[in-house]
Amino acid sequence: MEGLRTPKLAEAIAEHIERLILEGVLRPGEKLASERDLAERLEVSRPSLRDALEMLEKRGLLATSRDGTRVTQFLSGLTDPLAGLLQSNEQVTADYFEYRAAVERTAAGLAAVRATAPERQAIRECLAEMAAAHEALDADREAEADIVLHRLIYAASHNLVILHVMRAFSEMLRRDIFFNRTSLFAQAAFRDALLAQHKAIGEAVVAGDPDAAERAVYEHLKFTGDTVEKTRVDAARVDLAVRRLNRSTLLSG
Repeated sequence: MEGLRTPKLAEAIAEHIERLILEGVLRPGEKLASERDLAERLEVSRPSLRDALEMLEKRGLLATSRDGTRVTQFLSGLTDPLAGLLQSNEQVTADYFEYRAAVERTAAGLAAVRATAPERQAIRECLAEMAAAHEALDADREAEADIVLHRLIYAASHNLVILHVMRAFSEMLRRDIFFNRTSLFAQAAFRDALLAQHKAIGEAVVAGDPDAAERAVYEHLKFTGDTVEKTRVDAARVDLAVRRLNRSTLLSG
């Protein structure tokens, strides 16, 4: 009888872990607890858990190495080649902000309606972390809180497609695929404006006001997109001026 029950139990464990990945509880790249600890926490036998993990590896959701078992970066097969195509393309940057405005306005509106009490609290805490980083003049810490806030809103939308697709895009953003975030966050005026905008977005979601949340997201992304474009144009003008001033190096005599 045990031989008949074990495969069914392993499949049930696999389905449970798969659901956690789908819901975003377990995130791409995260390392699972050791087999022993995970079996204890799930209250299952280690052989059944081992069979479940093998099932999920075959489905491409987990990957095991000497380092342990991790959730697969399952969208990397899409985003990695795409990143190479999109990087440093001026038109793509504008398209990127247009896409984000369309999707994130919806996400923020849904989050304002659907966010649970723990999710609203997490957004409050993220806003507090962002403000603290801003006060400490820690641009890297503030930039990271920026990404976390947007991901919290994706999760609070309770739309699984938005959650996973936008998480993949935010990882591309962290890698400076669309523009150089470091140079932007080095600008105090930019950070000041962003803090106020993120506060407006987060507070609208927490207050359960979808119209205000959507409006705040639109204004935030328009401002950021305009700033990125202005920075690009200014840099191009500087490059042109330098080339003109150095033109003599290309001439005879």
